[in-house]
Amino acid sequence: MQVILLERVEKLGHIGDVVTVKDGFARNFLLPRKKALRANEANRKVFEANRAQIESDNAARRGDAEVASKDVDGKSVTLIRQASNAGQLYGSVSVRDIVEALEAEGAKVTKSMVVLDRPIKAIGVETVKVALHPEVVVTVKVNVARSPEEAELQAQGVDVMAAMFEKDEAGFTEDFDPNAEPGEIVVETIEVTEEEAQG
Repeated sequence: MQVILLERVEKLGHIGDVVTVKDGFARNFLLPRKKALRANEANRKVFEANRAQIESDNAARRGDAEVASKDVDGKSVTLIRQASNAGQLYGSVSVRDIVEALEAEGAKVTKSMVVLDRPIKAIGVETVKVALHPEVVVTVKVNVARSPEEAELQAQGVDVMAAMFEKDEAGFTEDFDPNAEPGEIVVETIEVTEEEAQG
């Protein structure tokens, strides 16, 4: 289906571009959200007649978004979650969790603005995009940890999981006998000299 874009759509085009998209994408996303019009003669005439108005509205929204982006860009939020020893979360961090954390920090964002390709399922620091406007995209850091102390270490750039495994390995040493058979228990043998054996 051919559509006329009413705003910039990532990977598609800019205002006024006529693009061909899959029917389902147009019907389920672009048309209901007023991001595009069907590309027929009547809509082309309507669009051309209102083009200046559409572009000025878009510029005004972009200006508002650029002002709002100063509150959001580069922000860092910390989410404390329970996780296994391997760092896998019990559950996941969703868009709603990120929006609530940002709102607590005083940023005004909605769920539709947060671009999260997949839910966060492990502890660590993730960079998440926030699209305040199709042409204004900023990033925030989401620090997922098991405790405030761990979050503090991660914020300083420490890989908590790697540090934890190093600590485990350092505390465990095993005597290695290159001649031992697999599964054989090494019994310490006391070497007896010939004189002691005879005497």
